[in-house]
Amino acid sequence: MNGDEAAAAGHPASHPSGDLAARQAALVAALVAGGPAPVGFDPAALDAARSALLRKRAGEVARHWPLLAAGLGADWPATFVRWAAGRPTAGSLRDGWDLARELRDRGTLPPLGAEELAVREAVDRYDGHRPPRHRRLPGWGRAGGAVAIQFAGRVRLLTPAPR
Repeated sequence: MNGDEAAAAGHPASHPSGDLAARQAALVAALVAGGPAPVGFDPAALDAARSALLRKRAGEVARHWPLLAAGLGADWPATFVRWAAGRPTAGSLRDGWDLARELRDRGTLPPLGAEELAVREAVDRYDGHRPPRHRRLPGWGRAGGAVAIQFAGRVRLLTPAPR
């Protein structure tokens, strides 16, 4: 069987490299961005791998946002997984920032997370699209009743979040 006959018969070994790249991209999208399961992959195995990757991602975000994770306590993994399912990662720092902002907007950000978000926003600029950049001038951040300022390289939490 030549390459054309194998391709017509649907043999995966005969796919050109461009087709392999497309299949790999579909697999990655299914694992990390909520894409559909590619043809030929066991959906149960894909779900197990997707769940494992989301749990790993939750742990990485918790290392960058420890107060947010601690504030959510036992609800942290489930909260993160619900939020992250179907979203490709932007990196642990940005994922945590985006989640904290969404929780703030819904009114469900815990006090520890509010304080951490206020401090981060006092220190860095983040527009939700580009990577965060350190502020050169004095800055302030506010979230969930917490207020933080950054001046002369020092950050102070002026008002803690109400408990």
